[in-house]
Amino acid sequence: MNYRHAFHAGSFSDVLKHAVLARILVHLKRKEAPFRFIDTHAGAGRYDLSGDEARRSPEWREGIARILMARPPAPVGELLRSYLQAVGPHDAEGRPVAYPGSPAIAQTLMRAQDRIALCEANPDEREALIAALGRDRRLSIVSTDGYVALNAYLPPKERRGVILIDPPFEAPGEAGDIVHPLERALRKWPTGAYVAWRPIRDARDDARFLNAVAALGAPNILRLELDIGPGPIGAHGQEPLTRAGLLVVNPPHPLVGEARTLLPWLAQTLGRGEGGKQLCDWVTAPK
Repeated sequence: MNYRHAFHAGSFSDVLKHAVLARILVHLKRKEAPFRFIDTHAGAGRYDLSGDEARRSPEWREGIARILMARPPAPVGELLRSYLQAVGPHDAEGRPVAYPGSPAIAQTLMRAQDRIALCEANPDEREALIAALGRDRRLSIVSTDGYVALNAYLPPKERRGVILIDPPFEAPGEAGDIVHPLERALRKWPTGAYVAWRPIRDARDDARFLNAVAALGAPNILRLELDIGPGPIGAHGQEPLTRAGLLVVNPPHPLVGEARTLLPWLAQTLGRGEGGKQLCDWVTAPK
């Protein structure tokens, strides 16, 4: 599959990824010391939901639009507050002025003393990223392959932070390709927080991926997933993505309880037909 960000901006999987990322950033800000956000596959930064890509694949209608038009219970609303602050204003359909990618969410939520390191190898995406985020002394944007740059960035001089691994999944087996960079990263910075996103198409392939991650031997790996149920077949016979997940290595301690509050509501709100499913469990147990 090709999960180029512009075609899927604001989808249910973006909601999962960005709501969790926002909570991690909130927890990192609770200490005064600076931290760093590293994005290995940053994309274009912001996405026009009225643009050609979004019109060809209007997944935002089943994602961020449903969230913005819903009335969550107070505990869920509080957990979504920072994420929705980063998304910004929206129209009557629940369409934001522009949907923010992970770099723009981090830019909105992080403080003056924090730092943002972004990797984007595609030159067109990188130019769009620079234009979207503007001049910001906290930012560093490099054209190096994200996995190569990750090895060079770690450990960050701040000794605190979160790394997002979010490739476009243009090649078969790309989820498995995350394992070796993650292994190298954990050797260099075992206490860092890592978030790895993946689409889930084949249950057996995903089980092999999870087994490979567990075999790394690192503790504290949390598994978060949403399954919104089957949807309509596309014009060219393609099946829509129904399931996506995050692995969060070394999550902030409160995140587990927050996920167990947030994910059931997301599954109910974003699920198709009779509703969605969710999972919050450990791949490897905490120490």
